Amino acid sequence: MKPAKNYLWLELILLFVVIPASFVLPYLIWIKIGLGLAGFGYALWWLRNAGLLNIKPKVGLNWAAFAKRTALLMIPIAGLTIAYVLWVDPQALFYVPMNDPRLYVIILFVYTFLSVWPQEVLYRTFFINRYEGLFGNRAVLVGVNAVVFSLAHLFFRNTLVLVLTLIGGVLFALTFLKFRSTTMVSVEHAIYGNWLFTVGMGQMLAFPGMEGPG
Repeated sequence: MKPAKNYLWLELILLFVVIPASFVLPYLIWIKIGLGLAGFGYALWWLRNAGLLNIKPKVGLNWAAFAKRTALLMIPIAGLTIAYVLWVDPQALFYVPMNDPRLYVIILFVYTFLSVWPQEVLYRTFFINRYEGLFGNRAVLVGVNAVVFSLAHLFFRNTLVLVLTLIGGVLFALTFLKFRSTTMVSVEHAIYGNWLFTVGMGQMLAFPGMEGPG
């Protein structure tokens, strides 16, 4: 039996609004970690029971279409971010990969597997499969998903981070709705996020050693 819409709305607000927003408040970090892990664990439990927790990529995915779409999006993203770094802090452009490649590789590995994948499982695979029926309009679903994804980064207290994650949330939601693949949307997320570190914008994402020479 499907849960009532009121229950789903309450669950959505608790998991994706109340808990993330609370992380800006000054309470114990261990409680924050516990709340985050509890929410992620609940999502994994639901996905497993729904038969949606698949470790292996789906068979028959259109990787050619995905690669073309991602490459076309990457062109303006690369151009805009390079221009931004040159405008704000030219010395930071590609500073870390050129000056500390070991740290750079470690950061990319940690970000890809310990940040990107859990985010996409929770914010795309779980959120869309669990709450899609609450929204009669695809655009509203994408918009709400992007907003709550941005809200999850509120604790950074950085306006640019919120803007970037809002834009990223729209792109990732559209990708998931098009391909219905956690693997694909995780790859896309990793490509764009790792590019930000590469180009010299890692400091705003609070990764140690990624801030460049300044």
